[in-house]
This record gives sequence, structure tokens and C-alpha cells, in this order.
Amino acid sequence: MYTYIMTDIHGHYDAMRKLLDKVGFSASDRLICAGDYIDRGPQSYEMLRWIENPGKNVILVRGNHDEEYVYYVELMKIIFQKMKLDMGSLEVTKSVYKAAGKITSVFDSYGTVKQLIQKNGAVFSELSLWADCIRKLPYFYELTNKGRRCVIVHGGYIENLDSLKGVKTDGSYDSLEEFYLTARDDAYLYGGVEHGMVIAGHTPTTNIYELPFNHGNVYRFYDKENDCIFYDLDCGYAFGDMGSDAKLACLRLEDEKVFYIR
Repeated sequence: MYTYIMTDIHGHYDAMRKLLDKVGFSASDRLICAGDYIDRGPQSYEMLRWIENPGKNVILVRGNHDEEYVYYVELMKIIFQKMKLDMGSLEVTKSVYKAAGKITSVFDSYGTVKQLIQKNGAVFSELSLWADCIRKLPYFYELTNKGRRCVIVHGGYIENLDSLKGVKTDGSYDSLEEFYLTARDDAYLYGGVEHGMVIAGHTPTTNIYELPFNHGNVYRFYDKENDCIFYDLDCGYAFGDMGSDAKLACLRLEDEKVFYIR
């Protein structure tokens, strides 16, 4: 039995399946995904259908894009409930989508909800079902590997926000959940697990302006002071049209072997 970890699939369902085939993933193995299942790519519908029932050997952690999707659905739900509309009607769903877009300019930033409605014919009851699935996902998952406490999270992990007092951070965090979802360089500078390991994504290693830049390869960093191993598995696959370095990565935890597809 092996434990495989992936992140930032971003609507590339076929690529995910191809990578799992490459590593030989089977029912006796375990897969942990660290969020951002949708947006950017062409198969958000397939990813959302998958997270309805990914399998008993699959553990899903939420990402910031997944969280944003829940906000969009909640806004639409307010309109549906206030006006007592039919949540199973495609035409009504289209109308409510347009109304929600007039309320805030940041609604459906990547056009994923629009694609689900117009291309896939998803009605609001389906959109709401997927939002409910995401709400049930934890912000991080924890296990033990070779005696190390290992945390799988989307952005970064920190024990508490008190350690950020008096330091200059890249981001602003009102809660631990915000750090889990959105931390970038701060995750490596101020986060971590003493004598442990943190495996995350969120920050593409193709981004030259971020700390975990590694030419589209998995970033591994060892913090000697805290005896903590950091991994960033987001190798920029969702931005593949912007550079040849981008890949989708998978880490096999037991021997820390990395697998890629382009």
C-alpha cells in the first residue's frame, strides 16, 4: 500500500487519471488531494462529479478555489430562497446566475459556474450539492510517516496565528483557515511542523517571483531549525499554455518519489 499526494488539478480530470495510471494507483493504495479541483481547466464538471464519490481510499482537502465556489453558490442560494424559485429549473438557474453577477463584480471570477450551467446543463440543485460536498472537506489532513507528523494542506500550515505577531507577512490572515488556504511564502517562513512535514500546493513552482520557484518541478525545502520538511506539489499544470516547464505532479509519500506528466 502506498500513499500518493496530488494538488491543484484545476479542472484537468483526464490529466489526473493519466497520472494515477502512470503511478499504478490501485484500490489498495491511498490518494490524498490538497485542493483546487476546479477553475482554469476545461473539466471542472468532471472534477465536481468525481468529488461526489471519489472512493473510500481517497481523501480530499479543500483549496481556496473550492472555497470560492461555495461562496458563489451561497450568493445564488440567497436569491433562490428569497424569491422562492425552482432550484431544479435550468432557465431559472441561468436567470439567478445573471442576477448574482450584478450584485458583485467578483462573482464567478473564472467563469466556472457559468460553464457548469451553460455547457453542462447543471441546475442549482446540482451546484448546491457540490457546494455541500466541499463544505464537508477538511482544511488539512494529518498522518504519521516514518515517525514524522505529516500535514497535507492547500496553502500552508501554522500551529497558531500568535507566531505571526510582530513579523512582516506577505498576506493578511484573520483566521487559521485563511492561512491554510492562501499562505504562500509565509508558509515556509513562519509555518511548519516541528520534527514533521508539510505538503502543500497553491503556489506554482513555475512562478519566478515566489519562494518555491523551481522551474516547474516539485519544490522541497528542509528547515533545519525546526527539523521540518516542506513540499510544494503545484508545478503549474493549470498554466501549461504559458510555459513548457509546467507539469502535474504526484508524490509517493513512503519513499518521496515524484511522478510527473506534462
